[in-house]
Amino acid sequence: MTDADLYNLQPVFHLMGVGLAVAALPLAWLAWRQRHAAPSRRLQALTVLTLFLTFDLVLFGAFTRLTDSGLGCPDWPGCYGSASPVGAQAHITAAQTAMPTGPVTHSKAWVEMIHRYLATGVGVLILTLAAMTWWQRLRQATSAVSPWWPTLTLVWVCLQGAFGALTVTMKLFPVIVTLHLMFGMGLLALLMVQAVRYDGWQSRTVPPLLRKGLWLAFGLLWVQIALGGWVSTNYAVLACPDFPTCHGQWVPEMNMQGFALWRELGLAADGQILPFAALSALHFVHRSAAWVVLAVLVAVGWRLRRVPGMQRAGQCLLALSALQLLTGVSNVVFEWPLIAAVLHTGGAAAMVVSLTWALSISRSAIFVASDAPPKAGHPSFDSRPAA
Repeated sequence: MTDADLYNLQPVFHLMGVGLAVAALPLAWLAWRQRHAAPSRRLQALTVLTLFLTFDLVLFGAFTRLTDSGLGCPDWPGCYGSASPVGAQAHITAAQTAMPTGPVTHSKAWVEMIHRYLATGVGVLILTLAAMTWWQRLRQATSAVSPWWPTLTLVWVCLQGAFGALTVTMKLFPVIVTLHLMFGMGLLALLMVQAVRYDGWQSRTVPPLLRKGLWLAFGLLWVQIALGGWVSTNYAVLACPDFPTCHGQWVPEMNMQGFALWRELGLAADGQILPFAALSALHFVHRSAAWVVLAVLVAVGWRLRRVPGMQRAGQCLLALSALQLLTGVSNVVFEWPLIAAVLHTGGAAAMVVSLTWALSISRSAIFVASDAPPKAGHPSFDSRPAA
């Protein structure tokens, strides 16, 4: 197979056609379900549906990575120049015969292409959301969400798709794969903000210190997701095979070469084989940081349970914290079972959604108590429901 085959863009229109077909079913269902609803209600329903399917896409992306299917089709956007693995059977069979447990097999090719089909379908939904929101603006109809929000989301998902393509063409380059994961999480946050604004929930008053705690938890969560993605993309999940120690030590032998960002998979920045101690360092840092993040999340979740209107957010954070602890330990103790690994990513995604929701509906008690109305351009101006 030549480089021209690997970078053949001819199947891109076929992939777009499949994406349209994938998006057509939920769009048709939504159009029928909301046929008598007001335009704003339709936009809200489309936003929530897109959020739900994007969450599913993040989970399937984790499944694709964890089953080592990221290179199931080693070219992009098609599979050996074909729109699906059906047209690439000869190539896939040859690759699988040469290396039966390698990155290219029939099952892995289908997993990778289904992931691309679903991603394209979500892209079509976001494009539809942006177009409908701008249409509402052109008709001079009021909307709870500025059309620039879905426009930003559309740009964001295009960047996400670009990193997905680079994941394949750059052969699972760790920093690219990690950024692909981070952009997926960011997409969930963007859609959640819009869903909250469409819903018109009243702002909940929280103590200023708790509001700062929410932002602290939100920031730490992103750092921890990046560390977890770095562990996964470098295949360092089992670098510490015991718990709570690592190789029987509370502080194992570590090598910091694994934290160099621009390097190929399995290699150090100088091109040498990455030592095992570097993988141990990646795992140990992620595990150690997890205790700090978990403590902050539990503290914030426990405090939210005592704030009127925020009890559900607190319960979600506590439940998800427990899930993350359980699945994280299970990945080590049971040697990286697929279900636990996928749920670990899903729990992180659910935390992003939950914290975005909590931040979107909460306001500092000092600001809410003020008699002065918010000024245009203030972060809370657009999110307050009209009287």
